[in-house]
Amino acid sequence: MPNSLSFWIAALLLSATFSAATAQTAPAAPAYGPELQGFTYPYALKHYAFESQGRQLQMGYMDVAASGVANGRSVVLMHGKNFCGATWEQTIKALSAAGYRVIAPDQIGFCTSSKPEHYQYSFQQLASNTHGLLEQLGIHQAIIVGHSTGGMLATRYALQYPQQVTQLVMVNPIGLEDWKALGVPYRTVDQWYQRELKLNADGLRNYEKNTYYVGRWKPEYERWVTMLAGLNQGPGHALVAWNSALIYDMIFTQPVVYEFKDLSMPALLLIGDADTTAIGSDAASAAVKEKIGQYKLLGKQAAKLIPQATLIEFAGLGHAPQMEQPAEFHQALLDWLAKH
Repeated sequence: MPNSLSFWIAALLLSATFSAATAQTAPAAPAYGPELQGFTYPYALKHYAFESQGRQLQMGYMDVAASGVANGRSVVLMHGKNFCGATWEQTIKALSAAGYRVIAPDQIGFCTSSKPEHYQYSFQQLASNTHGLLEQLGIHQAIIVGHSTGGMLATRYALQYPQQVTQLVMVNPIGLEDWKALGVPYRTVDQWYQRELKLNADGLRNYEKNTYYVGRWKPEYERWVTMLAGLNQGPGHALVAWNSALIYDMIFTQPVVYEFKDLSMPALLLIGDADTTAIGSDAASAAVKEKIGQYKLLGKQAAKLIPQATLIEFAGLGHAPQMEQPAEFHQALLDWLAKH
């Protein structure tokens, strides 16, 4: 018995030593810099430097020329909260092949752009920043396309610069309802900050799978989880989380739904009707949570509010139809743009 016991103790020690060695040699999850340094964008990344609120800032952006026969039109793509300019990769390719020049910026506080220690975030400010970029690029009229939070920004941009927006496209935009008015409790910036400090790949993946993709997951989505987790867990961890908290406060407190009636240009709503995204729903009561984020209803309601709206719904798709079924999505987008 003693010999047998000694054998098992030796085996356990050997197993523990092997496990420790394996853990030490296993590749660590990537950690990216505070402006996403180390992550590769699908097209050449450029930078727009400007002064805002007394600070020197820069916006990362891609400016992709038409790869097909150029039609002289420009499209500006506005990303969502848990997305970056890079996540528009397939849309950029489709639009460029169809003859469009495509500009895909990262907004201040996101991805490859500056994360200031202090910034008064508003959709008006982000619209003004983007307008400055387009002016520098010599683009005085453009098609504005916004996804998710980018849909709120695209709406604000169109209201702020109506003469320079030829068409407005919103892809599963958030802000089709006023969550605060519907009973979602307010979180302070400090509360958002504590929440964002805890963000990791597993949490992101689970949230996106259940909320964005209706319980479905594809291997190609993993790259975008790695991108965000690597940014949030890199050397800029605290600053990235702080800017994210400020941005969440902007989203929650600056609804655009009340101004849809004032949009003056042709508008297209591209809606995955199984989407359930709603800011703050995790803090809402069961009764409130049940009635918010219902895109099957929200898309139709928004289309009635916008004077020149076209609604195209993708049955059974979630928050990012351009990523879930890119061929179907891009055909619908290109057909509508060609008609207007």
